[in-house]
Amino acid sequence: MMFRRINRMFNLTGAVLLGVVMAIVTTGPALAADRFAVVPTDIIYPGEAIADNKLQLVKVTNPNLGGGYAETLSEVTGMLSTKTLLPGRTIPLTSLKRPYAVTRGSKLRLVVSIGNLTISAGGSPMDDANIGDVIRVRNLDSGQIVNGTVMADGTVQVMAK
Repeated sequence: MMFRRINRMFNLTGAVLLGVVMAIVTTGPALAADRFAVVPTDIIYPGEAIADNKLQLVKVTNPNLGGGYAETLSEVTGMLSTKTLLPGRTIPLTSLKRPYAVTRGSKLRLVVSIGNLTISAGGSPMDDANIGDVIRVRNLDSGQIVNGTVMADGTVQVMAK
């Protein structure tokens, strides 16, 4: 019935009408078929490290779905969740954060460098922190609290006064 109305309006032949309808039907989903999203297969709670066995890569079928979600497994694996992630739902990139390089109460090395002289001591961080963050650390030998920068190797660089 609908095709007859369109055919009368545009005076199209059946083959041309079928071609127009097929072009309209296939152009929408073809754009979304090339996109993928990462979705959890199980509930992931805030603060939980995300393992790859809890993730699944699926094709995006909703052409209206905007960006801002994880599209590859490497973007999500090993990250920490900042909110509850539900199975089958896309994972917003804003709900992910890197795991801490040092955690509160763990043991690490405090390092002070002055020219060629390097002094190190045992320490315990007072806060969780990522690489490059300035944190408070308790010197385990003296009990004194100092400030230092978290380095990539897990040590804390303390500036000499």
